[in-house]
Amino acid sequence: MSYNSSPRFLSISLIIGFSLLGFFIFKGLKTFSDKDRVVKVKGLAEMEITAISAQINLSFAFSGDNLQKIIRDTENKKVRIINYLKSKGFEETNIKVSSPEITDREKYYEDQWINGKTVSVKINRYSNELSLTIQSEDVETVEKKANQLKSDLIKEGLTSRIYTHYAFPELNSVKPKLIAESTKNARIAGEQFANDSEATLGKIKTASQGQISIAGSYDSPAPYIQKARVVSTIVFFLDQTNFKNDLLNNFM
Repeated sequence: MSYNSSPRFLSISLIIGFSLLGFFIFKGLKTFSDKDRVVKVKGLAEMEITAISAQINLSFAFSGDNLQKIIRDTENKKVRIINYLKSKGFEETNIKVSSPEITDREKYYEDQWINGKTVSVKINRYSNELSLTIQSEDVETVEKKANQLKSDLIKEGLTSRIYTHYAFPELNSVKPKLIAESTKNARIAGEQFANDSEATLGKIKTASQGQISIAGSYDSPAPYIQKARVVSTIVFFLDQTNFKNDLLNNFM
């Protein structure tokens, strides 16, 4: 007695073939769909940077109608201030003097609202402004020195506008580390979202880094220490790995 197994074998082969074909078609469609399944996250990175130098900026001005007189007054005050700074231990080589800025106004009068009516008021024709900068490498004591200097100059009759300025390292020197940290933090945020969505975080689709900026205030207790900051925006692919694994297990 003979038994023909070809039909049964053919049926089993067709079932397996159609099943595999359906699986691979589904897998292909799923892969295509996953290309649009993304998550957009931001990563923040901050780093403290310390000033490498500081300046005390000092300026004053004279005004009047006699140009030669205000030039003389400006020069006399400049000399007195420099002599005073040298007496307090400041090196003359660290004191820089700008060129005088002389303004000649075309109009000697301006309209002002006084007692309910417009009145033409005489103003000084000329003004002369001068600035001095004192360079210092001791960034930690500049604020204290500037405040003391302001008080001392007032007592000496040399009142001036005084403020400090700090020079920080080139931001490009800390850029690679900041970008790496911001990317890492963005990935952490993306992984949290993926876990909550029962997905797996995939490769980076797009990435952009904002401008590195200095975040801080000169009014802080230590204005010579500021924060360099950058925010990266990254789009990650999301892979539905768990779903695909379950599908594979059903065919095994």
